[in-house]
Amino acid sequence: MRALTQGFLFFTYLFLALTAGAFLWSANLGAGAAVAAGFGVLGLFLALHTLITAKADKAALKKEIEHVREAHRLLADAMESTQGALTELAQAIESGAVTSNEALSGEVRMLETLISQMSESLDHRMAQPTPVNTYEARHREQSNVLLQTIHEALAENRVDLYLQPVVSLPQRRTIFYESFTRLRAADDRVMMPAEYLSVAEGEGLVPAIDNLLLFRCAQIVRRLARQDRKVGVFCNVALSSLGDETFFPQFLDFLSENRDLNQALIFELGQATFDARGAAEARNMAKLADLGFRFSIDKVQTLDLDFADLQRSDVKFMKVAADLLIEQLLDMDGASALPSLRDISAADFAGLTRRYGIELIAEKCETERQIVDILELDIGMGQGHLFGEPRAIKEAVLAETDPPADFIRSTLRSADQRRRFS
Repeated sequence: MRALTQGFLFFTYLFLALTAGAFLWSANLGAGAAVAAGFGVLGLFLALHTLITAKADKAALKKEIEHVREAHRLLADAMESTQGALTELAQAIESGAVTSNEALSGEVRMLETLISQMSESLDHRMAQPTPVNTYEARHREQSNVLLQTIHEALAENRVDLYLQPVVSLPQRRTIFYESFTRLRAADDRVMMPAEYLSVAEGEGLVPAIDNLLLFRCAQIVRRLARQDRKVGVFCNVALSSLGDETFFPQFLDFLSENRDLNQALIFELGQATFDARGAAEARNMAKLADLGFRFSIDKVQTLDLDFADLQRSDVKFMKVAADLLIEQLLDMDGASALPSLRDISAADFAGLTRRYGIELIAEKCETERQIVDILELDIGMGQGHLFGEPRAIKEAVLAETDPPADFIRSTLRSADQRRRFS
């Protein structure tokens, strides 16, 4: 950015100097040739001065723009002053008050003074220390504080589990729950994922959070089974956890020991996450599928999906926002919702996904009107605030799902090792 700024100044000064010289030459003022040459020297001097004083610093773009504006202001003031002086000299020559030689000598002295003044001014401006980027420093400090808070929440087991019901339609009987994690700060303030997730991802702590979530989900499923409640739990998992060489073996070992839960634990990924999976993540998903575990995708952005690929990857559930289903299936004015399958009508879509072994779930259900349309589409499950918001499990139940202390220590130790070697 600095180099671009200096280049811009160079050509700007050179252009102004040549333009001024041409103007004065064509005006036939007494010493126009000398003045034009003087302005040429001035422009070249300023251009060279700009290049020599260039600094490879990290000044903000705003500071660079101010430098350019200040240099232009100085040049404009100088040219205005010079123009006034030249006009006075021309009038003096016409009236005979001074000779041409005297005028030439005066113009040269004027240019010398102008060059000296502008050099001093520019040197002073460029020598000013660049202010510290307080925004970056403040952001870095806030990130460090947040990272410490996340680490303490994990170490002290302040990782809460929230559950939201997934119901059958039209009966509205709870048949699944979706699990969510919430971290608590030392003052018991609940931290939403949007607040901490980006920092946790950058520091490699997401797999540690996923491990703790998995442990709690497994305990909840076992507790529900003791109550003869055949309810499954959708457990969100990050792509980084599926591809992590340190965490995934622990993840797989735990599930191997608890493979009897393979019909009750469903691992969920966003559509973008699923599409971004690489070879390592695909292999690890296949290892989980070999143990009998199933997958779900949510945050679906389009219904025109590769259903054969979803089937090969053992995806058994697909969550789509109710509004998106209605918009792309019912509000198409007769157009096909799937460009790749133009013969599929709106009423056939749920049947199509079932042929690939995928059950549709309408998520983000907020109104009764949406449910009328969803039922028209033959969709058998729904999720959203209309059926229940995510709620924290009771403290007594949460205590029963606490992982052992050595499990937490091992998880955090692995996270620290990964961070040091990444």
